[in-house]
Formats: sequence, C-alpha cells, structure tokens
Amino acid sequence: MNFKKTNAELTTITRNTNDLASKTGNIYESVAVLSKRANQISDLLKDELISKINEFASQNDNLEEVFENREQIEISKFYESLPKPSAISMEELIEDKIYIRKPEEEIPEDPEG
Repeated sequence: MNFKKTNAELTTITRNTNDLASKTGNIYESVAVLSKRANQISDLLKDELISKINEFASQNDNLEEVFENREQIEISKFYESLPKPSAISMEELIEDKIYIRKPEEEIPEDPEG
C-alpha cells in the first residue's frame, strides 16, 4: 500500500459517526478496526522511515562532532508532512479498502470430519 499517495485529510475533520458505524454495524467495532489499522500503518511507516534514514547515517559517531545531515532532515520532513496513520485508516475504511475479519462469525471446522 502506498501511503504517500492517499486521499486522507492532513487536518482534522468532523466525520458522521453513522457512516463509520455502517461499515461494521457497530461504532465501537469501527473504532477498534480503525485503531488496529492505524497501528499497522504507523509501524510500516516507522520501519520505512528508519530504513531510509539509516541509508544516510554516518558510520563514525562522535559525541564532540555532530554533523547536520541534510538528507536525513529532508526525509524526516517528508514523513512529517504525510497524513496521520489514523486519518489514513479512516480514509481506507470509508473507501472500503479495509478487509474486516470477524473470527466469531467464522464457522469452525468439524473435528470429526
């Protein structure tokens, strides 16, 4: 999933809770789904950011010498300008891009065959 090309809002906007509740049938389930998806997105973005910053890390770290690495600063600024993971997950839910699995509704297999 490319989070850099999402239609998610950069600022906070008011949402109709009925629209969110209609996706799962329950507003609390919708909020739980949004929370879990936002955590997944946050972890993915964090891993990507760390890997890109490590590409430009200096190999000789010295406490007395602190170098300003322009590439790292630009990468960090880019990731800071992206929408928040919660906004991305909300946009995915509204656009029906999230698959919601409910284990309690799955039919257990018969152990006898």
